[in-house]
Amino acid sequence: MRIGVLTSSRADYGIYLPLLSKIKADPFFELEIIAFGTHLSQFHGFTINEIEQNEYNTVHKISSLLSNDDEQSIATSYGLTALKFADFWMSHKYDIVFCLGDRFEMSAAVQSGIPYGVNFAHIHGGETTLGAIDNVYRHQITLASSLHFTATEIFSKKVSGLIGSNVNVHSVGSLSLDGIEKFSPINKSLFYSKFNIPNQEFALVTFHPETIEVQLNKTFAIDMRLALAKIATKLFLIITMPNADTMGSLYRVEIKKLKNEFPNQVLCIENFGKENYFSAMKYAKLLIGNTSSGILEAASFSKYVVNVGSRQKGRLQSQNIFNADFNTDSILDAVNQVIELGEFNGENLYHKECVGKRIIDVLKKYYESI
Repeated sequence: MRIGVLTSSRADYGIYLPLLSKIKADPFFELEIIAFGTHLSQFHGFTINEIEQNEYNTVHKISSLLSNDDEQSIATSYGLTALKFADFWMSHKYDIVFCLGDRFEMSAAVQSGIPYGVNFAHIHGGETTLGAIDNVYRHQITLASSLHFTATEIFSKKVSGLIGSNVNVHSVGSLSLDGIEKFSPINKSLFYSKFNIPNQEFALVTFHPETIEVQLNKTFAIDMRLALAKIATKLFLIITMPNADTMGSLYRVEIKKLKNEFPNQVLCIENFGKENYFSAMKYAKLLIGNTSSGILEAASFSKYVVNVGSRQKGRLQSQNIFNADFNTDSILDAVNQVIELGEFNGENLYHKECVGKRIIDVLKKYYESI
């Protein structure tokens, strides 16, 4: 069975990894990686290197991302990605092509495959993020896909409603959490030494722009910096840098100002890699920001999360989430509440065991029917 895997960023590649290792090890499958988006951007860490280090037989590289991040540039990147993939789908055929999540460039790659009848398998469909235009892209991808692997039954019902059928819709759990119970973090002292982290507690921070209220991002980015400046007097900050979203550069500017103000209390990371990121989550006091990782994964590491703003609004939340408005005082109030708490001991609503195996089993049955 010939499998293509679309990966456009460090985030989706990290989620794919448990599945990729299983596909790669199974002689039933012929695996090809299709890398594009920020993987090929020096500005975002050129993460294609990480993919190539994993020694896949075939890695396709498709460059289509503009360096600017205003609305026109994002729209132009979308169109350019669709054009590049129009040529790619003409000359490359697969039994199934995996796509994941809700990125604009992922949507473009998928949309251009519709006239070619590409069989897409969508991971993480049916979710809702009312504060991001990604919500639209996610549903576009769902409608273009033949197979659906959702994180919960609630999301499966949403997908079934969108496509008008429950055929080929499978609730498997969150792929990024596959095998999480066996995850062994980097030794704490080695981790601290590797990244020159002082011997103190730290917060793991990730902020992305709000892509619905674009005009407010300048204000939001400043409020983020002001809140983090006060938090930096209590905790060391490890900040993973924003992805390529509309107005993401505004947040980068404010983060660099913060780093200049607190050079010994702030560490900025362009690309952590999954092992380092999960290790950071394991040792963090708390998570702060508006990334899906806080919603999907943090509960499995017994961490509380201060989820800021509307970007993740509408997502199913475990009880480790404290929501804050996108202003300095609200962020600080929520952080001060969480700092007083111990570890989170509740359930992660997104976790199921053997996610990769569940997907593999569905793939093999699906192949028999096509």
